[in-house]
Amino acid sequence: LEVTGYSCEDSFLEADTLAHAWESLAALLASDLTDGILCDIGMPVMHRNVSYNCRVVLLNRRVVGVRPKVCLANDGNYREMRYFTPWFIDPTSPGYGALEQYYLPRIVRELTGQRTVPIGI
Repeated sequence: LEVTGYSCEDSFLEADTLAHAWESLAALLASDLTDGILCDIGMPVMHRNVSYNCRVVLLNRRVVGVRPKVCLANDGNYREMRYFTPWFIDPTSPGYGALEQYYLPRIVRELTGQRTVPIGI
């Protein structure tokens, strides 16, 4: 969770926390920071009305994909299960399940021209 940090606690349950995370990611995409380098950015993502702790992969000012966490930290300082759902994997399926399409928020669509990216593992 590089964009928000773990200290948001119950703010992870509020939609504006996720919206501000996408605004921060959009600022990275609008700059040259992802030119020629693969960037792996941790942030909360809502997909199909479920919140996930994800890695959003960027390259050349575009979103390559979204990879949700499968195993969440839930001891010591971390209470991820309070705020996030682990991504379901099917161990009987090749690749542990099919990739789905994630619809990017408008702020990112307008910057990149992308409408959807793959989400899954």
